[in-house]
Amino acid sequence: MIGRMMSITIGIVGMLLGFGIAKILKALEILKFSNSGWLALAVYLGFSLLFGIIFFTLSPKIIHKGKKVIEGMESELQKFPTSDIALGSIGLIVGLIIAFLISKPLDNLEFPYVGFIGQIILFGIFGYLGIRIATRKREDITKAIDEIGINRKAAKDKLKQNYKSCPKILDTSVIIDGRIADICKTGFIEGPLVIPEFVLEELQHIADSSDGLKRNRGRRGLDILNKIQKELDIEIIIHEKKFEDVQEVDSKLLKLTQFLKGKIITNDYNLNKVAEVQGIDVLNINELANAVKPVVLPGEEMIVQVVRDGKEAGQGLAYLDDGTMIVVESGRKFIGETIDVVVTSVLQTSAGRMIFAKPKSMVDKAV
Repeated sequence: MIGRMMSITIGIVGMLLGFGIAKILKALEILKFSNSGWLALAVYLGFSLLFGIIFFTLSPKIIHKGKKVIEGMESELQKFPTSDIALGSIGLIVGLIIAFLISKPLDNLEFPYVGFIGQIILFGIFGYLGIRIATRKREDITKAIDEIGINRKAAKDKLKQNYKSCPKILDTSVIIDGRIADICKTGFIEGPLVIPEFVLEELQHIADSSDGLKRNRGRRGLDILNKIQKELDIEIIIHEKKFEDVQEVDSKLLKLTQFLKGKIITNDYNLNKVAEVQGIDVLNINELANAVKPVVLPGEEMIVQVVRDGKEAGQGLAYLDDGTMIVVESGRKFIGETIDVVVTSVLQTSAGRMIFAKPKSMVDKAV
């Protein structure tokens, strides 16, 4: 079946060739007849049928010879490396493009067939040169390509190094807390800041609560978001992914952070721990606040106001401006007074830092 189809195709090619030969003979005035009329139809049809029958009859031999030529070409091509074939093909395409551009002026020549023959010659020359140059300069071309690839990779790595920032996903607690706006204002946090849509919905729900305290917290959170968007030069992205199969907001936050390959900004202790278990990076506002508190060493003196009694008998409690609690031994009797104390020890806990101190008067007496 395939052989029959190929024979018919070769016959059609023969008919087209016969028609073309008749046109050339007419153009060269070897055959003289008008372009219209029965004679022209008979000549064109006769040449087409004659060459079609000849090509159809010779089609088995043509197919046989074609197979041999193709097999010979395949055997020859197998001797060449794949890289040479690829480079040769590219060189051929480039050479033919150059030949096409150069040969365009030949179309305007008045001499019949000179332009056509010149174009054929140019296509042959530049096609050959494209193949030869590409294959002979294989090492130079490969080296140039490798250098381009190395330069692109270096530029890409440099870009990543210079602009290495990942999305920071805000949770509800850190938005209500409000300190995130001040931190962003200082420039210590790079964008983009991602605010999930389900966090906005939770804030809206809190702002609409019948409980006055919750309502104020929710409204404060919305005010903080407006402040960040309007006053700060930082990119804000409202992310619409909702994770309908997950109910808890914290679980949605963790999934979204993994999806975006970002970090969570929070001050929620429990969310912090769950994120650490799942290998998710967390930026905890409380940890940041503790880290930037001034360092206090045992033996240092400070002036504090004892405001209330502590848990243990006789203890008094005082606070620094940043909220750090100071436990004053035997300080209960000084409640409401401002006294000099001496630091005895510092305890760092997950909730923050505690300072233990004694009234300076008691230390002086002991000395």
